Amino acid sequence: MKKKIVSLCIVAVMTSALVFAGGDAEKAKVAPSKPLSVMIWDSNQEPGIRLIIDDFTAKTGIEADVQVVDWNNYWTLLSAGAQGGSLPDVFWMHSNESQRYMSNDLLLDVTDRIAKSSLIDPKNYPEDIWSLYTYNKKYYAIPKDIDTIALWYNKTLFDEAGVAYPDENWTWDDLYQAAKKLTKADGSVYGFCNVNTNNQAGWYNLIYSNNGYVISEDKKKSGMDHPNTIEAMKWMEKMINENLMPPQNVMSESGEDVLFQSGKVAMTLQGSWMVAAFRDNEYSYANCDIAMLPLNEKTGRRASIYNGLGWAISANTLRADDAWKLVEYFGSEEGQLRQAELGVTMSAYKDTSEKWKNSVPRFNLQAYLDMQDDMVIRPFSRNTVKWENAVLDVMLKVWSKEMPMEAGCKEAARQMNEILAEE
Repeated sequence: MKKKIVSLCIVAVMTSALVFAGGDAEKAKVAPSKPLSVMIWDSNQEPGIRLIIDDFTAKTGIEADVQVVDWNNYWTLLSAGAQGGSLPDVFWMHSNESQRYMSNDLLLDVTDRIAKSSLIDPKNYPEDIWSLYTYNKKYYAIPKDIDTIALWYNKTLFDEAGVAYPDENWTWDDLYQAAKKLTKADGSVYGFCNVNTNNQAGWYNLIYSNNGYVISEDKKKSGMDHPNTIEAMKWMEKMINENLMPPQNVMSESGEDVLFQSGKVAMTLQGSWMVAAFRDNEYSYANCDIAMLPLNEKTGRRASIYNGLGWAISANTLRADDAWKLVEYFGSEEGQLRQAELGVTMSAYKDTSEKWKNSVPRFNLQAYLDMQDDMVIRPFSRNTVKWENAVLDVMLKVWSKEMPMEAGCKEAARQMNEILAEE
């Protein structure tokens, strides 16, 4: 989820433009039955989320309205709402921003509520996901989902080029060789696509499969200049320099998903959160499928970066009890099974994603589940947004062929280390 993020520092002046159902304190006092305000950023997940809320309302009588705001504007509006004291009652939280929101007391501490809940037990969710939403040993969100990365490929383009489909034995060199055969000289089709800003679903996976790293475990040092990281990233440089991917400006303007859904690229790395979008697109539904990521031939690893969103509650909500009931239901086994069955995305609750695997029989969703064998939590620290944006800016120069990859990795590490030193 996974595009360049707007910093929390921006657009305080937008506060007056926010219209959240939970933001008018006086009205909320007069009309406590007013629907809870819920904000998310993915329109592909909206239909399923609404159905889950309908189930919740039928059980409790508590109503909720969903507002969908695109990724960049989401953080702009949330930032303005935080500064103006008008956050929605319930909203998605991401690992890039969670440390900042938690440390500034913007999220409701749900530790005691979890302890008393018969529906939420931390042991039923991945420990790493909880760590994203824990601050000073307190919980501030309930895990919503878990995601892994896989390789999407266009079967029709593979058939036309006479290239065998990717399988579990593929290495990154196999992907490179296939991309060369699939790329057309006239620029009508490119073998592969990975824009510089797509790190979680893209080049981060190369790095960790090669035993490199982006940030040290103690969150104090960049690994962008580590020899294994640079070696892995040189694979991407080869794809860029040999024009096996569309030009950077084309990928930035159209997006990897749009290019893939229109048959302009034969392969792309995408997170499990993209399944609904590809399912609902007529072209990708008819022509495309999924395979596991390639193996790193040297290390034998097939690492997948993974992450998980959290359902958070505003610290200033006037309806904390009702908001908690909704979040508790979202995170419960029943709610998580419903999310999986509806094909919203993989669920965080243990053993519920098997239902998700069967939600779109046409696609090999098992590939995403198989990628759980070697998962690496998405790199993060308190100021993820700041250093990540700096790294992405440097990588833009590499993707635009203005800077060699090794120099880019070293410069990214330098800037990242300066930012980490300030944390």
